[in-house]
Amino acid sequence: MSDLKLDSSMDPIPSITLEMAKNPEQEGLWLQERLQRFLDEQFIPEAVNGEIAKRAAQIFVRQRMEGENDLITLVLALVMELEAYDFSESFFGNFSVANAVGELVLESLGISDRCCGQ
Repeated sequence: MSDLKLDSSMDPIPSITLEMAKNPEQEGLWLQERLQRFLDEQFIPEAVNGEIAKRAAQIFVRQRMEGENDLITLVLALVMELEAYDFSESFFGNFSVANAVGELVLESLGISDRCCGQ
């Protein structure tokens, strides 16, 4: 058995609550465009990146329309739902795409995704 002890003085990851979606379709279009650009810039532009961005944006919009505003929950929903997507023609996977969405949303809010604000 492990002697692992949890430090109760450590703060949990702070949640980021987005405002209620006023125009989720517009959010989806923004996310689709930004995510495709992000994916294209990471390796090489590929048609599959547009398909991935479209699917991720659809999931994000549906979650937002259902009232989800917590960014961590949105990212986890993307991880789970993108698990069924066929990434065989891509350099990416469900985790990397969901994390990219989280980074893009944080960036749009002016919040750095770097550790300790670096």
